[in-house]
Amino acid sequence: MRALPPGARAYILCAVLVAATCVTPALTDSGTPWAAVAVLAVLYLGCELLGVCPLPGSRVPEGIGSFLPVVLAAVFLLPPAAAALVALPGAFAGTVVQRPAGVRRVWHAAQQATAAWVAGQAYGLLRGPAALGGGAATGSGPPAELADFPYVLLPAAVAAVAFSLVLTALDGGVLALAERRPPATAWRGLATRSLAPHCVHGLAGLMMAVMWRSPYGLPAALLVLLPMYISCWLFAQYHRERGAHRATIRALVHAVDIKDRYTRGHSERVGQASTMIARELGMTEDRLETVRIAGILHDVGKLGVPTRLLRKDGPLTPQERRIIELHPEYGHEMVRGIGFLGEARSAILHHHERVDGSGYPYGLTGEQIPVLARVVAVADAFDAMTSTRSYSRARPVPVALAELERCAGAHFDPAMVRALVDAIGRTGWHPVVTSDEDLQVIPARAAPTGDEAKPEPEPGPGPERPGVPVGRTRQGAGRDAGGTGAGA
Repeated sequence: MRALPPGARAYILCAVLVAATCVTPALTDSGTPWAAVAVLAVLYLGCELLGVCPLPGSRVPEGIGSFLPVVLAAVFLLPPAAAALVALPGAFAGTVVQRPAGVRRVWHAAQQATAAWVAGQAYGLLRGPAALGGGAATGSGPPAELADFPYVLLPAAVAAVAFSLVLTALDGGVLALAERRPPATAWRGLATRSLAPHCVHGLAGLMMAVMWRSPYGLPAALLVLLPMYISCWLFAQYHRERGAHRATIRALVHAVDIKDRYTRGHSERVGQASTMIARELGMTEDRLETVRIAGILHDVGKLGVPTRLLRKDGPLTPQERRIIELHPEYGHEMVRGIGFLGEARSAILHHHERVDGSGYPYGLTGEQIPVLARVVAVADAFDAMTSTRSYSRARPVPVALAELERCAGAHFDPAMVRALVDAIGRTGWHPVVTSDEDLQVIPARAAPTGDEAKPEPEPGPGPERPGVPVGRTRQGAGRDAGGTGAGA
């Protein structure tokens, strides 16, 4: 807890107090249906424990997440305070990957309890309990009346949306305070990613509540969980596949870093800058991920270039330059069979093309160059200029952006340059690095600029400076020749 910023600690404490306020009425009200609360709470806890402590001989895939249909069924069956109480045990016992685990468990419990209470209030305002078939669940006895279909779908949908929005709002707040993300980006994409899954969970919860109210009672309600669990398992398989994709990318980047130690970290920074450009251009979330991967893997073809050329101290000969200029084609051949890369493969092949046709490997011009390749080209040049090299200090960010603007229209797509300038002007440039465990970025100290930059002792030359023609590079420059030489 001490590692968190004071604002984040205060925010989490307020969330805990709000959650306590939500569940207190259930503890003090003599009319609380404790039998139903206990059954649902134990059921939710058991579903969560399956992910933490799977049964012998079984394995719950990573990414299965919280089993929220049980919580939403509680929202439909119980008073709001009792539904909030149901959420506490399972949320607290759920899987936590990152530290501090204790704080995260408390946060998840407070978050889900508050969301369940708000969803219950919304459900009640729309006469959801009456539409479902009477008062609170007791866990036994015949139903008061049949559910009012299709009207009952409306309060259930509103409750599921309210549940999702509360979770999203609280998540964005803690991201902004704990990870110091800009408020403009802390909530971006959270609602769109979570709304559909929560609505599906809400539908499953409603089915469970309706079956609970049926003459078949609790056993029928439990049967609803089986197909829902199978669907969650299949979704977890998708997460596992994505994890394998990330591991593949991580291995390739690590191999490039070992081969060309001088530009270590360059791939991740290019991926970050490429994502900033793509987001500024309004690309979809799926394409943003493709752009990021393209930026990270743009130099994977260096694995096919002799190490002595990558680390050569003197200027390259024309023959050596031609060998290095093959690295985009090497990279494309290496990843051609990796299906999930999709459009990223074209960016790997064409990221050294120039708008005026002076680039390589094919001398494409203008719109002939794939969009993602034009994005990566600008990001590549920007990081090359703002990173410290053995033969030059890192340029200040404004100077690098001015150089990109000078070369826009000749070497770089002006729209991509303008997008990067606008994005950095709004949020700044904060380079990130990739951990050895996964591809999630963690904050890193910005690369030194101007007079604060100090050359690193690692051997090996880097790219030539923008504006320096091919063949006029000084010693140590020109590893990835291009029209301006700005690529890294």
